[in-house]
Amino acid sequence: MTLHVFGHRNPDTDSICSAIAYADFLKQTTRPDAIAASCGAPNQRTEFALKKAHLTHPRIIMDIRPELVDVCQRQVIAARRTDTFHEVYEVMKQHSLRAIPVLDDDDRLIGIVSLLDLLELVFQGGVDPIHSREVCSNLTKVASVLGGTLAHAVEPDRTDEFILTVGAMSASGFTSRLQGFPTERLLVVSGDRPTIQLPALEMGARAIVVTGGFELSSGLLQLAQARGVSVIISPYDTATTTMRIKAARLIDSVIKRDFVSLPAKTPICTARQQIVRLPQTIFPVLDNEKLIGVISKSDLVNPPKPEIILVDHNELSQAVHGAEDADIAEVLDHHRLGGSLRSSDPIRFTLEPVGSTCTLVARKFRQAQIDPTPSMALCMASGIISDTLHLRSPTTTDVDRDVLEWLQQFCSVELEQYANEFFEVGSALRTCTPREIVREDCKEFHEANSRFSISQIEEIGFDLFWQRKEELTAALEELASEHFLDFSALLVTNIASNGSLLLMSHQPEGWDDINYPELEKNLYELEEVVSRKKQLLPLIISLLDASPVEDTST
Repeated sequence: MTLHVFGHRNPDTDSICSAIAYADFLKQTTRPDAIAASCGAPNQRTEFALKKAHLTHPRIIMDIRPELVDVCQRQVIAARRTDTFHEVYEVMKQHSLRAIPVLDDDDRLIGIVSLLDLLELVFQGGVDPIHSREVCSNLTKVASVLGGTLAHAVEPDRTDEFILTVGAMSASGFTSRLQGFPTERLLVVSGDRPTIQLPALEMGARAIVVTGGFELSSGLLQLAQARGVSVIISPYDTATTTMRIKAARLIDSVIKRDFVSLPAKTPICTARQQIVRLPQTIFPVLDNEKLIGVISKSDLVNPPKPEIILVDHNELSQAVHGAEDADIAEVLDHHRLGGSLRSSDPIRFTLEPVGSTCTLVARKFRQAQIDPTPSMALCMASGIISDTLHLRSPTTTDVDRDVLEWLQQFCSVELEQYANEFFEVGSALRTCTPREIVREDCKEFHEANSRFSISQIEEIGFDLFWQRKEELTAALEELASEHFLDFSALLVTNIASNGSLLLMSHQPEGWDDINYPELEKNLYELEEVVSRKKQLLPLIISLLDASPVEDTST
């Protein structure tokens, strides 16, 4: 199964670029099956960076939970409605199947047939003298099941409701019996007995099956041709021939057309709940109404888990949906340790206090003495430039500076000039809706008995913010309500001045002690605060920890 390298939800440039670069590193070293994935679409700055580096955006996967398409049996053994009991039974026996789907001539799924359904064909009609003799088939199928030959054939592919009769009595008694059935439906089985064959031919039976490998005399064969009676030569004795003819019945009448099928994109956990109590043996898996596989209940008992690596985050609340049910092979991050991440086996877990996850990825290239391509070098440089505000953020370390300098030698552009272009692109306040702005780079946290989110955007100046403050406030309130949060915050960072404005949806308890100027209700000026991770989040946690605990004893 493929190893997916994921950044966090609402991905920023460092998240996407570190996933791309680390997947590339793993492909060259230990995991050729590694591919980068993303929990969402890139923002404009990230798109600019990827375009400049001549890289495509990773595949967007919003939910990593395995789906039926990932675990269903793709090599489908199917029957056709025109197949016989004998044909279907042989296929099921060969592949140890209890049931198989049935397709029409256009490969459309029409039903399911099980082994128990097939047995209904064998015992069709019970002791009823008419129905027990009926065989719905065609002469081509009958000859095929017998391994015989058609000595003379009239419309051999026409489906008929044959009435099977065996010439195992006196000629007079057999002739009398034939008169009790519709002649045009008679399928007469006889050994080398001209006294039986002649009346059947004269009456114009639908067909005669001659057993034991015997053939009709030339005179009787001419009579058969004259009367339009088909002739089949069977190599088996009469008893075996009769049994095999019954096995030539078409399965159409026992196909279960009232069945449950499942869409290919159905999560396994959802499918398990849907089919657990159903008596059906197998479940067809469809993609746009086309059969692509089948699934059984046992296939869903212990399905394989997707294998993922988390970069630029280490909390399940920020990970791709379904990460809690995946095998997390590694974590590579530069944020604080938090959340409820667990693993069943030991994993490689790297948390280092640097300014960017791309710094950690680039250092892996350097330590392995692998020179990144110009595209990959610019990709990693973009993540560092973005997360450290081009080395101006307080999260910047000497490691970031050293790694960025090392990457410069592989880049085909001058990083100083590139950084200016990067931050000039993609003003969220200029191009995005309020809903998009507060969700573009949004992370949720659960601290001090509070659930809250912090979004961040970088702008050059605050002019556009003042024009859109009211609608941004409404968007924050909507975000908090939609996700059942105690409050939501938006940090608007001015790249030029190295300061920020903090807009809140609500003020939690203890917020009066924030010790930063309140410009308007729920709006604060945070001078020299540019880092959500290192400056704002610790501040919020300290205020929440210091707030009085509500007495719930009364």
